[in-house]
Formats: sequence, C-alpha cells, structure tokens
Amino acid sequence: MTAATTAPSIALRRLAPRGADRDRLLSFLISNVFPFHVMSRRTAEEVAASIDEGAFENDETTSFWLDHAELGRIGLVRLEDLEDPTPLFDLRLAEEYRGKGLGVEALRVVTRHVFEHFDEVTRFEGQTREDNLAMRRIFVRCGWVKEAHYRESWPVEGGAPLASVAYAILRRDWESGTTTPVPWEEPGL
Repeated sequence: MTAATTAPSIALRRLAPRGADRDRLLSFLISNVFPFHVMSRRTAEEVAASIDEGAFENDETTSFWLDHAELGRIGLVRLEDLEDPTPLFDLRLAEEYRGKGLGVEALRVVTRHVFEHFDEVTRFEGQTREDNLAMRRIFVRCGWVKEAHYRESWPVEGGAPLASVAYAILRRDWESGTTTPVPWEEPGL
C-alpha cells in the first residue's frame, strides 16, 4: 500500500453536522472563502439549510474534520456517493492553512480511509476547476490519474464557465503503489 513511512500528522474525526459539530461547521463554512468551489462564499442561512437537508450526512454521505497533530483543525472532507463503487470527495482547507503543503497528506489520509473502510469501493474520484492548479498538483503527487477534462462545465459566479477536471485512483493502484494510465488512443476511429 502507499502508506507513508511515518505516522500521518493529519487525522480524520467524524463530524456530527446535525449534532455537536453543527455550530463549528456553520462557522467554518461561512468564515472561509472557497474560491474554487461552485459557491465560493455562502451565507449562514444557506449553510444551515444545507446542513439540515443532509448535505454533510445522509445514507450516502459522511463528513470528517481534518485535525492536524500540531496545528489543530485545518479543514474538512465530505465523502459522497458512498453506496457506489466510485465515491467522490469534497476537501476544504481553512484559508490560513492553504499553500502550506498540507493538501497532499490530507488527500492521502482520505484515500487510505476510503479504501480501508469501504471494501466495495474500487475507484475513488475527485474533480476540481481547471484553474485550481494547486489541487491538480496534489492529485498527481498522490498517484491519482487525470481521466477527464469537461470543457465549460464548471459554473463560475459572475463569469464564464470553466472546465472541470476529473481525477481518480483505482484501489488496485493504491494497493500496489502503481499508476494505471488512461488509454487515450482511439484505434480505428
């Protein structure tokens, strides 16, 4: 497996969005701007409604705080489509912790969690905007493979849509520490 040789400094702590963590989740989401998400800034009312509607916890979704051993709470991750063999994730670091090299470890910890706790998962997927170069570098550094470039499919508040870029990692690649390339050729066409 592609586990690091040292113990990770980031741990996942299950989030109780409609319980004990509701106020902290609300505060986290309204006090940080997420420029590469469809809605970069949300009001307290919008966040409260999404929590109440089960956006962070339902039959197919679960969320975790990202807790760093020295820095404390650095962000959160939401795992979606968990009843599918190909779940997705939404990773959000607090503004003060971006650009500090924490994304690689965070994605590795989340990937390990998914493959170790969800036996039916064969492929783990994530998407980002084409201009989120930091996240795209994180995907590549973690052994994920670019599988799609959806042109003009990511809505941008006040602007033209950008491309959505999809990356994924296969369970077998994660277990072996290898990378299976995407066959881009279209023989016979």
